[in-house]
Amino acid sequence: MLSSLSKKIGLALGSGSARGWSHIGVIRALEEAGIKIDFVAGTSIGAFVGAFYSSGNLDYMEAFALQMDWKAIISFFDVGFPRKGLLDGEKIYQLVSKEILTENIEETEIPFRTVATNLMTGKDFIFKTGSIVDAVRASISIPGIFTPFKKDNYNLVDGGLINPVPVDVVRNMGADIVIAVDLNHDLVENQSKMKSPQSVAKDSLGKKIDDFISGSNIKAINTLKEKYQNIEKSVSVKLKEWTPDKNDMNIFEIIGTSINIMEHRITQNNLEIHKPDILIQPSLGHLGLFDFDQAAETIEEGRVVTKKVIDKILNMMNS
Repeated sequence: MLSSLSKKIGLALGSGSARGWSHIGVIRALEEAGIKIDFVAGTSIGAFVGAFYSSGNLDYMEAFALQMDWKAIISFFDVGFPRKGLLDGEKIYQLVSKEILTENIEETEIPFRTVATNLMTGKDFIFKTGSIVDAVRASISIPGIFTPFKKDNYNLVDGGLINPVPVDVVRNMGADIVIAVDLNHDLVENQSKMKSPQSVAKDSLGKKIDDFISGSNIKAINTLKEKYQNIEKSVSVKLKEWTPDKNDMNIFEIIGTSINIMEHRITQNNLEIHKPDILIQPSLGHLGLFDFDQAAETIEEGRVVTKKVIDKILNMMNS
């Protein structure tokens, strides 16, 4: 039997577009309980959040998420004639590369992996070394929305097509206890609600946002505000072109929702084969592909559901 001191904890962060902000809440709850994470593997938005966390930039990531909305996200995409994808993704690549993530994946504070899908072989492509920005860009490349990421003559896309919750990846990294975060479990039954996301209560979550912004993250917040103000006019033109009817699903949501449903089924099958020791499932199926403006609610949901399993994790660590 392993002692509590020798047990290694792995965190598998799943795909799920805007629902992925809940990963921040999951990590915060683990930190508050004093649970040290030894390995991280992420797919799609899980790769995005996992990269910030493993490289010691989670505070900036949280400030980014609380300030961000889906219009701001769109502003970083190059919308053009769809040859390989509706969005080129070059602007968001440059943002991550210049502003946040500069190191190689093998240099992160916490050992980290990302999962992409190789369109040439139909197999997963696991980033273990090299540019962390490339690893994230490949993993988030939703087919039909983002252009594929080119690496070694391969076309790489969203890892969620094969491995939405990379339990096996983090287990192979050496984790004795795997905590998995599944963002896809309640998607199907919530499709009819995706246009009416739940509101955030000001008296509870609003205060958390105010406290966060008034702290050490104010510089990051102000930097983001300046960046978005400069591009607001050009953003509105793109939004009118690509989202003409707010009462109907646009092309991004049609593609994204179709893939989400597929990933939901794949996740169910994969979790039967590769069972995590702890499974965390935030209830966020009502959120759409680009509902990034719901960050406060999403983060809090991740925190709340994780707190419910803290005792179970501690018991496993001490058994």
